[in-house]
Amino acid sequence: MKVQTNRLDRGFYKYQDELEAKALEVLRSGWYILGKEVSSFEEEFATYTGAKYCAGLASGLDALYLAIRALGIGKGDEVLVQGNTYIASVMGITMNDATPVFIEPDEYHSIDVTKLSAALTKNTKAVMVVHLYGEPAKMDEIVEFCKEHDLKLIEDCAQSHGACFNGKMTGTFGDVGCFSFYPSKNLGAFGDGGAIVTNDESLCKTIKMLRNYGSDVRYYFKEVGVNSRLDELQAGLLRVRLSHLDELTKEREEMAKRYLEGIKNPLIDLPKERENANCVWHQFVIRSKTRDDLMKYLSDKEISTIIHYPIPPHLSECYAYMGYKKGDFPIVEQFADEVLSLPFYTGMTQEEQDYVIDALNAYKA
Repeated sequence: MKVQTNRLDRGFYKYQDELEAKALEVLRSGWYILGKEVSSFEEEFATYTGAKYCAGLASGLDALYLAIRALGIGKGDEVLVQGNTYIASVMGITMNDATPVFIEPDEYHSIDVTKLSAALTKNTKAVMVVHLYGEPAKMDEIVEFCKEHDLKLIEDCAQSHGACFNGKMTGTFGDVGCFSFYPSKNLGAFGDGGAIVTNDESLCKTIKMLRNYGSDVRYYFKEVGVNSRLDELQAGLLRVRLSHLDELTKEREEMAKRYLEGIKNPLIDLPKERENANCVWHQFVIRSKTRDDLMKYLSDKEISTIIHYPIPPHLSECYAYMGYKKGDFPIVEQFADEVLSLPFYTGMTQEEQDYVIDALNAYKA
């Protein structure tokens, strides 16, 4: 049996009739930019998350960039961010000429709250939390820390659509919640897309102005903005998927449970679930000290896997100017050497999962 890492087509076929009907509706409307589909999605997604306002954008990276810019964070300012994240989290900071200060992760792959105080300086302006793999960070302590030190709180929710901590949805704890709708996300579009949610009306207006070339009145430009508009077609398709997000999340929870209960190999460390949090399982990420050998073993059995992420941002070529070297963040680097994402997607069959589980249980280094 061949098992792919991801199968986006199955997510389409699951709701094919609704998605095709919506696509035709938008195409026939004659309105393709900043129309009723975008405004309706913004209202519906804000309601879903529990936020007051939402701004649809062209990508998750744009959400991070514009959020940080709208918060007034720039040159000379520092943002505390976990070191084991996708590089977009860091790019959102550096694109604003601010400085990322990397923090080691905890056992749940989230920012380690106990290491924040030691990283504080007079230039620290914000904390960026990344709810990696769909697992919420320890938001009660992070919120308290930010309040105590008068810091902005930015949530990178690119992988945590619908995840909650203490019953409150990720993206609504801080000043801004930044989302990606890249096709592989739990709430994925059919191309690029992103959004910011916030309870600050003025901040949302600023972001909407910046996304449209710096204009909130046609041909009048307040600032030098960008072109970062969620288009009507993607917004319409996202509305369809949003209406099914809870059932899609339940499906992922059931698949994760099957992996958690079925994989019983001492050479494999299973992901941990944080107390008082519900993970939405964007990825199912195991760890193994023989990761590369395990990956080849699975490939020989036609089971595809992927590493999220093999090179930490502090060791990426684009950030060589920061002067970091291997060994500077040992936990981050250990995770990068050990993590492996198993096949996990909407429409994955029990037969496919059982094949992966059996292969993992039979693995010997």
